[in-house]
Amino acid sequence: MTIRPEVSLAQRKRQLVSDELTGAALKLLARKGFDAVTIDEIVTAAGVSKRTFFRYFASKEDVVIQFLAEMGTGMRAELAGRPAQEPPSVALRHTVRVPLDACAGHAEQALSVVRLVLDTPALLARFLERQAQWRDGLARELADRVGVDADTDLYPFLAAGIALSAFDAVLQRWSESDGSEDPATLTDRAFAVIAPALDNSARK
Repeated sequence: MTIRPEVSLAQRKRQLVSDELTGAALKLLARKGFDAVTIDEIVTAAGVSKRTFFRYFASKEDVVIQFLAEMGTGMRAELAGRPAQEPPSVALRHTVRVPLDACAGHAEQALSVVRLVLDTPALLARFLERQAQWRDGLARELADRVGVDADTDLYPFLAAGIALSAFDAVLQRWSESDGSEDPATLTDRAFAVIAPALDNSARK
């Protein structure tokens, strides 16, 4: 009973420091550009030491990638929780909406991060690596939904890849519109295009 509050307090303190570092870094990166910002500037803006920074992040890239990783955290859980009778296209559309709705809920910050990623080759490469992990998780979940073997059937990985390609297209269009277009509407439009391929292939 006496340990839990201490653990909870430590976790909250750690999260607060992480959030402060992330917020300071993203503001600087958005204003000055990725290559122009140093770690010294980030820690000064956040009011912490460089040693503290490296307890949370290995590099500038990791600050952005961690923010993006959180966008994908709930996708597999969302897919697992979708009704079993839903067509794959519907389940995957709702799955992709999870990080996109998060973007819409924090539009200014999310738009800055998306632009950084799309405009910075090193970040884009890291983001695509992260998406490969998302694809594998979604593919295995989808294989369970449609009753195929994820290790031998091509459909789950192709379907997950198509869904994430739609996700990328929505992010690109949202960024190009300066945030004026609604991510949810863009997602619906994207899945209207790919739904026949997702659902027809699942029935074969």
